[in-house]
Amino acid sequence: MTTTNAGERIAFIGLGTMGQPMARRLAEAGHALSLFDIDAAVVQRLAQEFGATAAASPVEAAKGASIVITMLPSSKEVDATILGVAGAPGVPGAPGVLSVLAPGSFVIDMSSSDPMRTRALAETVAKAGSTLVDAPVSGAVRRARDGTLSIMFGGAEASLDRLRAVLSAMGTQIFHVGADGAGHAMKALNNYVSAAALVSTVEALHVGEKFGIDPAVMTKVFNASTGKNNTTENKVAQFMLSGKYDSGFLLALMAKDVGIAIGLAETLGIDAPMGHVCADLWREAAAGSPRTTDHTEMYHLLRD
Repeated sequence: MTTTNAGERIAFIGLGTMGQPMARRLAEAGHALSLFDIDAAVVQRLAQEFGATAAASPVEAAKGASIVITMLPSSKEVDATILGVAGAPGVPGAPGVLSVLAPGSFVIDMSSSDPMRTRALAETVAKAGSTLVDAPVSGAVRRARDGTLSIMFGGAEASLDRLRAVLSAMGTQIFHVGADGAGHAMKALNNYVSAAALVSTVEALHVGEKFGIDPAVMTKVFNASTGKNNTTENKVAQFMLSGKYDSGFLLALMAKDVGIAIGLAETLGIDAPMGHVCADLWREAAAGSPRTTDHTEMYHLLRD
């Protein structure tokens, strides 16, 4: 892949199912990338494809970068990447990327992180002279490949103005939803709504099938009626009834996001009885399933 330097040196940390196509969009937009992932083979392959630099650690990736993007499983990994990991007695710790960031640099956490932890991390990064913003995404792998993701931005308006060109390489809808942590709060709440709709859709399909209605016919009716939702439109036929169960979003990650949403409600003193039921369903399903289980497998998990 041939690229031209668009004026940004970007460290992209986390090259999983979503991170890979997002990094590709940045490379195609002409940004100079330094890549890191725990899978060194993926780093080497993508670096060669993108004409990017392969880094052996997050710190190495971040050296000289004006922007660091994290696309990691949770706040735990994000905190460790940015702040480093303390060593145990007799065991040296590992520095974080904050140790090499130049003043005025930006960290964009595009992971699905805990908004309260994001606020705390943003304060720490600010004290070191840089800025952390949160910009999680929605739209799954297909839209990541197309560069048409929805991006939920948390941070100052001036930061969004500075970063808009970079974000626009990955998404066509950028929503400034509030201050630090607001993007991650919105992401968790969005995924709670999505998860609740999936569960209700699956339950309805099982009831209808038991009564004698073809699930494929039910799905068509839902999509022509008030029951239409993201699951009926984009998941039932494509990943559930087909038996593929390969949407690219893990069940464990959905369970985590729903848990974040309900945890946020508790922190804010909001009673969310349906949310607790939903969170319990997803948590139990994740606990009893392999880590690699796709979230659309709830179709048979709730039946079995």
